[in-house]
Amino acid sequence: MSKSFNKTLLVGALLALCATLPAFADAPKPPAQAVSSFGALADEFFDSYYFPNNPTQATLSGIHRYDDKLEDYSRAQIDREIAALQKFDARFGAIDAQTLDEMTRGDRDLVLNYIHSNLLTLQTIRPWEKNPDTYSSGITNSAFSIMERKFAPPPERLRLLIAREKQMPAALAAARANLKNPPKIYTDIALEQLPGLVEFFRNDVPAAFADVTDATLKQQFAESNGAVIKALAEYEAWLKKDVLPKSNGDFKLGADTYAKKLHDDEMVDIPLDKLVAIDMANLRANQAEFARIAKEVDPKKTPRQVLAELAANHPDPAKLLDTFRSTFDGLIKFIDDKQIITIPSQVRPILEETPPFMRATTFASMDTPGPYETVAKEAYFNVTLPEKSWDKKRVDGFMAQFSYPVITVVAAHEAYPGHYIQFLWMQNIHDRVRKLLGANTNVEGWAHYCEQMMLDEGLAQSLFPNDARQQKFLRLGQLQDALLRNARFIVGIKLHTGQFSFDQAVDFFVKEGYQSRTVGTVETKRGTSDPTYLYYTLGKLQILKLRADVQAKQGAAFNLKQFHDSFMQQGFAPIKIVRHAMLHDDTPTL
Repeated sequence: MSKSFNKTLLVGALLALCATLPAFADAPKPPAQAVSSFGALADEFFDSYYFPNNPTQATLSGIHRYDDKLEDYSRAQIDREIAALQKFDARFGAIDAQTLDEMTRGDRDLVLNYIHSNLLTLQTIRPWEKNPDTYSSGITNSAFSIMERKFAPPPERLRLLIAREKQMPAALAAARANLKNPPKIYTDIALEQLPGLVEFFRNDVPAAFADVTDATLKQQFAESNGAVIKALAEYEAWLKKDVLPKSNGDFKLGADTYAKKLHDDEMVDIPLDKLVAIDMANLRANQAEFARIAKEVDPKKTPRQVLAELAANHPDPAKLLDTFRSTFDGLIKFIDDKQIITIPSQVRPILEETPPFMRATTFASMDTPGPYETVAKEAYFNVTLPEKSWDKKRVDGFMAQFSYPVITVVAAHEAYPGHYIQFLWMQNIHDRVRKLLGANTNVEGWAHYCEQMMLDEGLAQSLFPNDARQQKFLRLGQLQDALLRNARFIVGIKLHTGQFSFDQAVDFFVKEGYQSRTVGTVETKRGTSDPTYLYYTLGKLQILKLRADVQAKQGAAFNLKQFHDSFMQQGFAPIKIVRHAMLHDDTPTL
């Protein structure tokens, strides 16, 4: 039940920096015993708490000794986890940070923030009590983690899956005991997801193990898989009949809890009203730039009309994956030609459709192997396709987000030089904390920063050297994506502090974020349970400020590739930690 750092969008390892920062060489060396004691406690934390209580995360991380286990969703287990976290909080807190070196001090901060974030989630936010999808999508992800990567022969992985499936009905039974007055939107999302989850177990899971010939194993799987399908169907019926009519709860965190979550997750303590002002200024600047370029495209049209033209220029849904795949050559060539960043490997990610349990709240994501995975090293670029049952109007509204220029921007975000290159950099760290813990302002902030940075460095001119109109459309696509993230920033805060209703949030995405109503609805749904999804723009702005400050400090010696490579060497740590490592001060991140 513990909240782990989100590896669905990016799982990987972090590179240690201690030996590469000259400024650290002159610092007094801390007592080796203090660093060693911290390392022993961190090992105890991961071995006795983190992995045993998060077997699905262990599988995703490449730790396979828990592959036959499933998370214990019972209330008794939740209480046990709270007690364990409180004990570790006291033990890590008792370590004097001043006795540790720079890297280990950052590790201590990461572990403490992880503990505080989990305690806040379990004790205050309480998704185990409020969110039915926690259970149904949670067990589905547990099955998917076994089937998606071929870390063992199919018969062995099927045995592991059977062992997990046998525990899944109990997880759904725990949901019935735990759930109390969930918000209606949470029950709606769970019900929206459930038919796809049932089909996943009915069709996708058996297909993944179709080559297994052991008759006994196949019979055991038929029984365990059938029991999961039955339990999910009963869970869906129960949610419809008993839970939905009584779903009157409130999803809002409130200002105090929101601010605490932002601090615990991202090490950001800027007042919420100041954060809103910062983002609104950036949103207005992006809107003004969009209007300027739209006028250059066609002075007779309003920005909205140009946006409609941009949105209509999308591939057929059947060709969407191939269209994404075709962007890689141009992006890689530009990165190499312009010396943007070092690409550590020529292996490319695999394009595939988003798994069913993720489709209701995400359009595209990068799924990379865990830091300890030694066999199944494939990385997957997931893209959500419109459902076959949708009518043309709904398909067109959905595909508006996938115009050709936006596809290029999304590919830069997810793959080159965004999430995928960051993952490739993270293969050689030997610091266990940095392999497993981090911040979304780093992960998503980096990827969102890359969208803008690539255009600023001349990507549009490189891809369309003789077509000024397409160059402008590419910048408009980047700005539309930036406005989407600007809107997430405002909606996340205002939804959870009671300043926006659900409908007002959707309207904000449409009017201010320049999104279709279909996209705005999906994004608002996501914001109800992913409240701090402001981390895209928040992280990007922190990185831009860090780059400007490094450049001001280095002057003529500043080199963009060196900056990006140095940033990669910091791993996924909150920008506050990265900033201190690169600038050696505690100046504000924004």
